[in-house]
Amino acid sequence: MAYTQTRWNLADLFSGFDSPDLQAAFDKVEEQVTSFEGVRGKLNPDLAPHQFLEIVQASEETGRVISRLYGFAGLSFAADTQDQGAQTLQSRVDQFAAEIQNRTLFFNLWWKELDDVNAARLMNGSGDYRYYLEAMRLYKPHTLSEAEEKIVNLKNVTGANAFRTLYDSITNRYVFKLEVDGQARELTRGELIPFMRGADADLRARAYQELYRVYGGDGPILGQMYQTLVRDWHNENLSLRKFTSPISARNLNNDIPDEAVNVLLDVARRNVGIFQRYFKLKARSIGVKKLRRCDIYAPVSKSQKKFEFSAAAQMVFESFDAFEPRLAGMARRVFDQDHLDSEIRKGKDSGAFCASIMPEMTPYVLLNYQGRAADVATMAHELGHAIHSMLADQHSLFTFQACLPLAETASTFGEMMLTDKLLAAESDESVRRDLLFKQVDDAYGTILRQAYFALFEKQAHEMVMKSASVDEICAAYLENLKEQFGDSLDLSDEFKWEWVSIPHIYSWPFYVYAYAFGQLLVLSLYQQFKAEGESFKPRYLKILAAGGSEAPARVLSEAGIDIRSAKFWQGGFDVVDRMVGELEKLK
Repeated sequence: MAYTQTRWNLADLFSGFDSPDLQAAFDKVEEQVTSFEGVRGKLNPDLAPHQFLEIVQASEETGRVISRLYGFAGLSFAADTQDQGAQTLQSRVDQFAAEIQNRTLFFNLWWKELDDVNAARLMNGSGDYRYYLEAMRLYKPHTLSEAEEKIVNLKNVTGANAFRTLYDSITNRYVFKLEVDGQARELTRGELIPFMRGADADLRARAYQELYRVYGGDGPILGQMYQTLVRDWHNENLSLRKFTSPISARNLNNDIPDEAVNVLLDVARRNVGIFQRYFKLKARSIGVKKLRRCDIYAPVSKSQKKFEFSAAAQMVFESFDAFEPRLAGMARRVFDQDHLDSEIRKGKDSGAFCASIMPEMTPYVLLNYQGRAADVATMAHELGHAIHSMLADQHSLFTFQACLPLAETASTFGEMMLTDKLLAAESDESVRRDLLFKQVDDAYGTILRQAYFALFEKQAHEMVMKSASVDEICAAYLENLKEQFGDSLDLSDEFKWEWVSIPHIYSWPFYVYAYAFGQLLVLSLYQQFKAEGESFKPRYLKILAAGGSEAPARVLSEAGIDIRSAKFWQGGFDVVDRMVGELEKLK
């Protein structure tokens, strides 16, 4: 089947902003919650397992409707961040959900306070909800009184959530001006990126300069927004909830021990030399004495091979099919059900993501497809996320989505399978060489770059709470880059604004280490796959099918992986080291 680039269809969620079914969903939640409030007086330590299970199931049913509302509002906004209808609905859903959360908060608080013996008794009969309930109790030391929790929920609607929406609205309306072949062009960020990674060195430099000229123009304002979000994070998570550090709040949300994250970041810091060596090699390969920061993703050949959209989709399907035919079928569902938005449009979110709304619903995928090899890899990556969710569709709403670090497993594995297919099928040696270099480019972008973003966030949070200015944070970011790159490249001053252009550090503080975690994990798993072949597949698919139904450390320990071990993380860097070594042997 031939596929064309289209905008997604959200009718599987709701038919429109003013549709009766959308209002009916708000009404249904109101009705469900009014009924749920009636169980408050029935909660006691002696609650029968079947009664408890009915309460949890009722909570899930309400959660399912709210998830659809959030999904429709968020996906509408991503499709057009300038659409006032989408902006209004997103604000309405945020306010509504906060009010609903406050009305049902009593159950969450009761469950956390329940004694361990009765909690264990009720969890033993809770089936697939067990880990969700177990994880909820981990928050007991960080939980406030009911009145305080309600205030925090309401505060977030007009506080942090509003600032994140504002950041997205501001930055996704940016227009970048670039002269290409003597013609002045106005571009979205997505349209600018190919020039930042193209073969023309002068155009690369000007594209980067334009990106940070525009972000830097608003840099003081975007920086103030970041300072506000950091203070909000500190006020809630450290001052009120008593987490020991800003990153600890994210770690608990991921159910990853602080120790494991610290080991990962320490090992990353010790391995900067691998990538510094690679950048010196890449400089020789593209015929320059030393790379500039704007050259790190430069192609090593002049090949500008383009991949037509439908052909790219087929390539991705075939790479999944070669591993397990079921996976290709799941990927096709995203296309066949019009759950894919791949067009380039002004106002559209400039990135790429996969949104999983409910276990039984095919996830939605957003791309900005322009025909580059990198765009094909991004397609494989986001469809990998979708497959991960679909493999876990037997779980509840509360347990089908993996935590952030494990959520990168199927996506990154999917990219590696695609690269193998491209290398096997490609006869043009210049394109093959580009693909090999791109593997290490991607390893840098996914591992070291993200680890250093996390290290920057840790430092920036400390600095903001000591009243650092935006300029001082910019200076700290430049020092962060200098540590990463050492003497392997030249770093120009405009990169001091790079941090304000990273949406993740605004929307999901400390999310970024999940990418490094996922990539290093997949490097380990992919080596096992190469060594074991068919016998590896059931173990890998079991990891994916677990979704979020088990603690990540427990899921991975069953695959023989100890995430607290520096040796494990070093093993991933050793794979990258060998990849660089192979490139060094090429003539």
